[in-house]
Parts: sequence; structure tokens; C-alpha cells
Amino acid sequence: MEIVKIYSSEKLLNVFRQKAQLLTLAALNLPCMPIFEDQLFEGITATDINLGDYEYCTFKNCNFAKANFSAYNFMECTFEGCDLSGANIHEAGLKTVAFKNCKLLGVQFERCNPFLLEMRFEGCQLDLSSFYQLVLKKTLFDNCSMKEVDFSNSDLSAARFNNCDLYGAVFERTNLTKADLSSATNYGINPEVNTITKAVFSLPGLPGLLTKYGIKVV
Repeated sequence: MEIVKIYSSEKLLNVFRQKAQLLTLAALNLPCMPIFEDQLFEGITATDINLGDYEYCTFKNCNFAKANFSAYNFMECTFEGCDLSGANIHEAGLKTVAFKNCKLLGVQFERCNPFLLEMRFEGCQLDLSSFYQLVLKKTLFDNCSMKEVDFSNSDLSAARFNNCDLYGAVFERTNLTKADLSSATNYGINPEVNTITKAVFSLPGLPGLLTKYGIKVV
């Protein structure tokens, strides 16, 4: 008896996109990358996985520090308890990727492929990382350490910074329209060079908007 595999509408769309990509590569006589779907990778290092497209995969407790993920594609993937500090993500695809309780120290996210870029971070260490010029609308940062992170020229409209430590984070020409920083701490944001229209701040956090003026709130 023939077995019929049923896909959700979203997954079916991804299958069509995948087929179209393969046809395009074939027409251009370019090599096709292997595809890995619905797999769990646990306790591995970067030497244990190959360049390819990873879809609906979960990575748990993996050591990817300083790994070279250049041109890798991750779609609907989750990283849990992984160390990706200093990882090279040049032209990597991060499409609806969740990072949970991960170390991502010094990662240059602006080097990744901006096409369909979508991420969320929960309980992560993002100190010294950079999101320069990235579009991060509605991105969730939850309980993250984000010391000295660079958000220059980035679009953080409607982003949420829940209980995040933003000590030394750089906001220059950053779009924070409707962003929620009501529970964020230690930020310094100059209203003259950043867009903060309808952004949400808590009363204890207001001194972070006055740093430039040398005003002391008591």
C-alpha cells in the first residue's frame, strides 16, 4: 500500500521553495547542499555536522564556539544550551531561529544573510555581539545579558527587551519605535540620535535617556 506523507501548508510551501532552489542550482550547474530535516543534534561540535540546509532541527548542549557556519542555512531551528561564541556566520541563513540559554559572545550577526532573517533569544549571553544595520522588527530578547552589544543603525521597532541587561550597549541612529524596554536595565539611549517614538520605558529606567545631558535623577 502506498504511504502518503502529509505536510502542513507552511511546510508544504517550504518544500516548494526547496524544490525551486534545487532546480535553480541545477540550471546554473551549481552543487546542491544536503538537506537535514526534523533531526536532533545533541552534545556535538562543529566538526560533527556538515554544510547544508537544516530545517526544523534542534541543537542541544553543543559546543559551536568559533565554528565556521559560513553559508549554512537554518530554518525553523532551535539552539538550546549551546555555545556559539565567536562563531562565523558570514552569509548564514537564520530564518525563524530560536536561541535558548545559549552563549553567543562576540557574534557578528550583521554578517549573516538578511533574507527572511528572524531570530529570538531567551536566557542568552550576547555580550560584545553586533547587530549593526540589521532589521530586527518585533524581535524578542528575554532575560538576556547584552553588555556592549552594538545596535547602531539597526531597526528594532516593536522589539521587546524583557529583563535584559544593556550595560554599555550602543544605540546610534537606531529605530526603537514602539520597542518595549520597560523591564530592561543599564541602557543609555540618546533621544536626539535615536528614534524612540511610542517606545515603552519604566520610570526607574528614565535616567538612561538623560545620560548625554549629565542630569542626575534622585
